[in-house]
Amino acid sequence: MSNGDLRSYQFRMERQGGWLELDHLLSIVEKRGMRRLSSDDLVRLPHLYRGTLSALSVARSISLDRGLVRYLEALSVRGFLAIYGNRATFIESMHLFFSVHLPNAVRESMWPVLISFLFLALGIFTGYWVVVADPDRFFAVVPEMTAHGRHPGADLETLRQSIYSKEIFTSESLTYFATSLFGNNAMVGIFSFALGFALCVPTVLLLFYNGLILGGMIAAFDMNGLGLDFWAWLSIHGTTEILALVLCGAGGIVIGMSIVFPGRYKRIDNLAANGKRAGMLIIGAIFMLFIAGLLEGFGRQLIQDMTARFFVGGTMLAIWLSYFTFAGRR
Repeated sequence: MSNGDLRSYQFRMERQGGWLELDHLLSIVEKRGMRRLSSDDLVRLPHLYRGTLSALSVARSISLDRGLVRYLEALSVRGFLAIYGNRATFIESMHLFFSVHLPNAVRESMWPVLISFLFLALGIFTGYWVVVADPDRFFAVVPEMTAHGRHPGADLETLRQSIYSKEIFTSESLTYFATSLFGNNAMVGIFSFALGFALCVPTVLLLFYNGLILGGMIAAFDMNGLGLDFWAWLSIHGTTEILALVLCGAGGIVIGMSIVFPGRYKRIDNLAANGKRAGMLIIGAIFMLFIAGLLEGFGRQLIQDMTARFFVGGTMLAIWLSYFTFAGRR
């Protein structure tokens, strides 16, 4: 046996008992949870972990065999995760995210949220007045596929039927409709977020463009005396959907501003620091778009009364604004 092998053998024999004990305790924690340890084991665990870290440091410094070093590294990582890792369940983590982290992230991103809303609102205002000033420009604002026969020159009954449909929907068709709407809206939202890396410019242009389309549609119905009816039809899901798109845009703006205005940090460090907050915004927005898809696919089709539509839309708006304003405050 060489001197190096003998040294590794002696090192292992002197400390192996503690490593095996730590391995046993970690196996219990990994399979059955920290609560399965006795009070003595809970006290013993951090001591064994620190002893293993110390042994790993010594093993590296005196260049013991690589197999022993890798074993101690793996044991140390398991110990770290058991002692310092997040032991909350998935449900507990989701509750913490929606009750604390998400509303705090929205409040901390107030300026990006306001900028995002401003460009969306500017698009709506522009689209509305472009069509009102010249109805022939409607299809320059609203794609024909999106309009789907709804334009300023359309038959009044056609416009009315599009927001007060008498068609009887089955549960299967409504489910498919809600799913497709969620997928489309989520794609737009994710693009708004992802394009923030290009210094915010594509993000704000996409927000403006979506506002432009909405403004053109509002004008088409308003010019035919159905403006209030359209707002009721839109509000039942739109208060949730528009807020979600604003959050998506805000997430992209947070990313873009981290690159454009790094402050006293390096751009990559500033991006890493703000990326987590931006990620929270997009996750929350996707959840809101899912709810908006359900409201649009089910509620908007099943609720035909204008007052009831306004009530649902207004209630959802009040819930979201209250949630983002007050939830998670300490």
